[in-house]
Amino acid sequence: MKEYSGSRMRISFASVSLVLLMAQAPLLAQAPSVQVRSIVFLGNEAFPHDSLERAIVNRATRCRAFGLAGFCPFGALREELNERELSRDILRLTNFYNIRGYREARIDTLITRPSEDVVELSFQIDEGSPVRIARLTVEGADIFEDFDPTADLPVQVGALLNQIDLAATRDTLIQRLRNRGYPRADVSRSMSLPAENPYQADVAFEVESGPYSFFGPITFSGNQELSDDVIRQLLSFEEGQEYSEVRTVEAQRNLFSIEMIQRASIVEAVDPGGVVPDNVVPLQVQITEAEVHSVRFGGGWSTLECGNVEGRWTSRNFYGGARRLQFRGRLSNLAADPLKESICRQAGINQFGGLNWLLSAEFAQPLIRRSVSFGVNLFWERQSVQDVFVREAVGVNLSLFRAVSPNTSITFAYRPELTKLEAAAVFFCTSIQVCTPEDIASLQEPAWLAPVSVNIVHGSTDNRLNPTRGYQLVLNFEHASSLTGSEFQYNRVLGEVTGYIATRPGHVLAARVRSGWIGAGTFALPVGSAAVIHPQKRFFSGGANSVRGYAQNQLGPRVLTVDPSSLLFPIDGTGVIPCTPDEVIDLSCNANDLSDRAFGTPRPTGGTVVLEGGLEYRMAMGRNLESAIFVDFGRIFPETGSGKVSQFEISPGVGMRYLSPVGPIRVDLGYRFRGVEPLQVVTTQIRPFEEGDDPADKISPIGGGEPIDYVITEDLAVLDPRVFYGSRGGFSLSRFQIHLSIGQAF
Repeated sequence: MKEYSGSRMRISFASVSLVLLMAQAPLLAQAPSVQVRSIVFLGNEAFPHDSLERAIVNRATRCRAFGLAGFCPFGALREELNERELSRDILRLTNFYNIRGYREARIDTLITRPSEDVVELSFQIDEGSPVRIARLTVEGADIFEDFDPTADLPVQVGALLNQIDLAATRDTLIQRLRNRGYPRADVSRSMSLPAENPYQADVAFEVESGPYSFFGPITFSGNQELSDDVIRQLLSFEEGQEYSEVRTVEAQRNLFSIEMIQRASIVEAVDPGGVVPDNVVPLQVQITEAEVHSVRFGGGWSTLECGNVEGRWTSRNFYGGARRLQFRGRLSNLAADPLKESICRQAGINQFGGLNWLLSAEFAQPLIRRSVSFGVNLFWERQSVQDVFVREAVGVNLSLFRAVSPNTSITFAYRPELTKLEAAAVFFCTSIQVCTPEDIASLQEPAWLAPVSVNIVHGSTDNRLNPTRGYQLVLNFEHASSLTGSEFQYNRVLGEVTGYIATRPGHVLAARVRSGWIGAGTFALPVGSAAVIHPQKRFFSGGANSVRGYAQNQLGPRVLTVDPSSLLFPIDGTGVIPCTPDEVIDLSCNANDLSDRAFGTPRPTGGTVVLEGGLEYRMAMGRNLESAIFVDFGRIFPETGSGKVSQFEISPGVGMRYLSPVGPIRVDLGYRFRGVEPLQVVTTQIRPFEEGDDPADKISPIGGGEPIDYVITEDLAVLDPRVFYGSRGGFSLSRFQIHLSIGQAF
């Protein structure tokens, strides 16, 4: 084989024997390594480039993360020419075409050498005329009166003579017969190509059904803690029923759904005992049990929860019957306060950064063949949502689960809880215009939140922790009113659709859309009533599993808080006094002269409608590493007529994932385009100093100074006009947001 630097060399393998090529392989392997810059396919019309690329061994050098020629931050993955496999790649491509109906396909290769150590490969393809199916027959399949096993087969008349589809058709026929009472069914295949028309094939399948059969005696092995009766209830078939292979698969799935069972298989019994007719299939259920009791401890850290620990004790067979009892304790925000100025900014500060906890006891009772189960969960918890509210609650969650099909489930639930809100005064004043201390106090008193809900899940994926194929649809409906024993009244609908497509080995395109709506009833106040949606049920957006260019809950309507002292005294270095006391009292104070630093962190108020989603492309970078590029979008719609500003936001970004046994450990860096936006300002109302007031209550400058003859009241006040808040100009480093969490975003 001759090589010419900077020139082209055409090699035809049609006349070279495979024996000669293999004999040359040891000599070729000794040649200096040569990088494959690119691989192209010319003349291919029936199959795309990526399908042909997967059929060969040689690969082109590519970017590790993004596949962009001009931008490869993680370095290129160098691929070297394997001359030993080059000839075999020709045979692989020829075989690829032959088994898919192109029996005349011819493949040549063209090698271009831009330099001594770099090559560019071109595979030139002459596909030829394909062979198609002119006649398709299935003999012996007329054994059913109400069922046609030949309907919608993978191959049809006029289709290519594709050996893969023909094999799939045979498997489909066998499976359909074995699912309708014929466990011994087999199918043979034959085809012919008429000499007068070699591009038209006659294909015939012949069915050998065997005897029509029934499930026979069922025996069990390996079970010690679980009784035979409990396992029998988990099976989706009974002795005497028509044999169906799919029912045995469903039964295995039911067995695996119980933590008490580690391994399970259902096989035909070798020695069932006694004489068994040919049309009876005896089965043996073989299981391996797990430990009855288990104790687990764990911990972690994320940008949302700054340090957490958790412990669980589980009984997998509580008083027999595969009942499950679990006690769980969890603490989070362990380091939120001491690290609030560094890595724990998103976990909240002051009240919002306090210790959160959960104590719960959960009991689950399987009912009818495991497709139905009943659950009771007693809980006591403290939960904080940064800059929105702090909530303490004690209650119970009653649920009834029903597996409608292998891919669909429905859960009915009733969750009454006595809940108490704290640190939500600003939220109530801005979202529902309840600003007086008496009204706010009534909303923060313990009250019953008791919704009934229906949750529907449909779809399937190939991997629970890191899916690469499949889809899932989730619909949730909630209702709370006096009929359910709830003081907060509302109706809520939320839906989410996710999908996953493997575009090539190690590459996954994932997409998600989430939308919801909530409407409120009335809540009794000391004077009158108001349409109040419990802040726990309102919609928020932004965060590690939402729109990732934003901190947790920071997308959507927000408000600013400011101390009256910042409004009534000169701004440092300027001598400008933003507002007069009268302007604060009549709410006409314009706080736009203040810098962004004078305000507290913007506090989200949420909304009644949410629309968000994302598109993410994940790429493998080795055995346990993934990179990703994504674009998220979202919008929170506030109440009609509230006057709050909310716009559609788009957030691109990049990320890395380490695929750990507990799920992908994920780092994402998102960017937001949002700049200056007009936000409402909330402050504390003031009044003139009066006789009897304590002089120490007079309003003084921050940092000390001469006070003025005004004092702060307990009422909140919403100022008008709005303040233009946020980063000015174009690109800014302050618009990047980093997230660390466990599990894929969707």
